Amino acid sequence: MEIPLLAKKMGREERGLVLSSALILSTETGAQYSPKENVREKRPKTVGRAHNLPLLLGAVGMVWETCPEPSCPEPTGVSAEGWLDKMALVPYEETMEMGLQKFHKPLATFSFANHTIQIRQDWRQLGVAAVVWDAAIVLSTYLEMGAVELRGCSAVELGAGTGLVGIVAALLGAHVTITDRKVALEFLKSNVQANLPPHIQPKAVVKELTWGQNLGDFSPGEFDLILGADIIYLEETFTDLLQTLDHLSSNHSLILLACRIRYERDNSFLAMLEEQFTVSKVHYDPEKDVRIYKAQKRNPREDL
Repeated sequence: MEIPLLAKKMGREERGLVLSSALILSTETGAQYSPKENVREKRPKTVGRAHNLPLLLGAVGMVWETCPEPSCPEPTGVSAEGWLDKMALVPYEETMEMGLQKFHKPLATFSFANHTIQIRQDWRQLGVAAVVWDAAIVLSTYLEMGAVELRGCSAVELGAGTGLVGIVAALLGAHVTITDRKVALEFLKSNVQANLPPHIQPKAVVKELTWGQNLGDFSPGEFDLILGADIIYLEETFTDLLQTLDHLSSNHSLILLACRIRYERDNSFLAMLEEQFTVSKVHYDPEKDVRIYKAQKRNPREDL
């Protein structure tokens, strides 16, 4: 499981997820912690390099809030007792804990396009790629509302994970290429095959796509519609994602990106996107705090 990706994808309210392993990582540095839990005292035996960010103590269901002062020391491998004065243990809020249990369910069930969709989840093995995030639900709902004409449309989903959005697009009439990295493809394919009727399955193709790398496997401007749900969270992928969006889209293509704005870097990506595309917010779900942005390639004449 790629825990560094997990930590970067989760916002502050989502970091209370109880990890199946006894690893704790800094949300920004990826520094590894190896707690040997003492449940009675509710503290780890050792603490690694820390930063001013909340860290999850999964073994005992608590959240570390690290010292907010810039002058705080950053010891490596020191005893936790010396650091407890600098840190606070914050118990889970009950609503947070209940909300995060959904990631551990083996099946997530939805109803879209007059079909019951059962998405298999596998948090332990694949982490963020194998659970349904709220942005995917909101984007699927938006497609079902008829905001975009999907019949006969050529669509691609980027970073599909469980494949929910691509599955819904196919059920609504689109010809969909559902993509993710190689490590997630078999899992993705199993969800697509399990949820599309035989007569619709030919409309959905599962294909490997690592942003910025194997773009030669796709024709430039190949798709009418490009879909992405919660794919804006890892800053080091932003340049490759922009390159991929540029390659796959034409002047007539529509890009729909659903995301929760968790960090300033998410806004930075939108600013980068606006340098190449016309971007506007077309939908907001206040309950899930998810926004959908529409983007289209800029007409060169607009910049004159």
